Amino acid sequence: MHRVILHIDMDYFYAAIEEREKPELRGKAVVVCMLSGRSELSGSVSTCNYIAREFGVRSGMPCSRAKKLNPEAVFLPVRKEFYTSVSDRIMEILRNYADPGENGDSFEQISIDEAFLDITDRTGGDFNLALELGMQIKKEIKEKENLTCSIGIGPNKLIAKMASSAKKPDGITVVSPQDLEAFLWPLKVSKLWGIGDITARKLQEMGIVTVKDLAEYDVIKLISSFGKSRGTWLKQAAAGIDDSPLKERDGSEQIGRIATLSEDTLDPELIFPLLDRLAGDVIEKLDSRELSFRVVTVTAINSNFRMYTRSHTLNHAVSSKEILLEVSREILGGFLSENRTKLRRVGIKVEGLQKRKGQKSLFDY
Repeated sequence: MHRVILHIDMDYFYAAIEEREKPELRGKAVVVCMLSGRSELSGSVSTCNYIAREFGVRSGMPCSRAKKLNPEAVFLPVRKEFYTSVSDRIMEILRNYADPGENGDSFEQISIDEAFLDITDRTGGDFNLALELGMQIKKEIKEKENLTCSIGIGPNKLIAKMASSAKKPDGITVVSPQDLEAFLWPLKVSKLWGIGDITARKLQEMGIVTVKDLAEYDVIKLISSFGKSRGTWLKQAAAGIDDSPLKERDGSEQIGRIATLSEDTLDPELIFPLLDRLAGDVIEKLDSRELSFRVVTVTAINSNFRMYTRSHTLNHAVSSKEILLEVSREILGGFLSENRTKLRRVGIKVEGLQKRKGQKSLFDY
């Protein structure tokens, strides 16, 4: 049975969230910048929508240059905490589609807007079923978050990752084992995932322009030029071979929930019941995966759309809703006592996740 791996890549994630939150931005060039604060546009482009890309705007370029390329573009500062809260919800959607792996070996989040899923058992190795599952994922993300994603489906991580870029935005591409050569070989060698600019230039100097050229190149010569490990990998990658496993990163994952209050308020009697519900949702997710947590973060967004976050790190990992709620209320209570602008949304996030071991401690009770 062939492995079936999905790579989900959210489309222009930060800019798409900004368009969702401010519908008046749709149809305009939107550029989200990581600003340094030294001047109005001192910093670099984090991401931009496809309209901005038509003007030549790209991630990593100075915001001042992006402004010259398109003076009419809308420039916005990165709101990392807010984007992360959206990402957390999307990753929970994706996790529910992955095979029930025992050691986090069926789900791998590789960035705030990308993840791999292993759905081999769920589909029985059937790539047609994988396509149906991919369409369901796209539909659920669209319905719940009003965002689009592009999905690549392949027999390994390498092919799935490359396939997700084939039809962006909002596309889905299936590359089954029998389609590997037809998909890979016409591509420029620089498009092979894992090959950087330096390697690509060196390959071109050797007369290797396409992936087909690389696949047909003598492996001994590749090893001579790049070393045994790298040379062997280049040969295998050109043939679409990739046995690397999916692995969830310990301690770096987050689980969070955020919701809008029924009305803008600073009244704890209106805010705490929502906090209680959010804590319950978080604990339910933790329980389903037998995880505990060490870090609690509370997010507050006021009526002026300013976001504030405060965190508390516990002495050791726990899994109790009572502890989560107590810490969250204490954090939010301190925030309420210091601020006068009414709150619009509140959220709870836990980090420092780890598998539960043995019985609960007294602290859990």
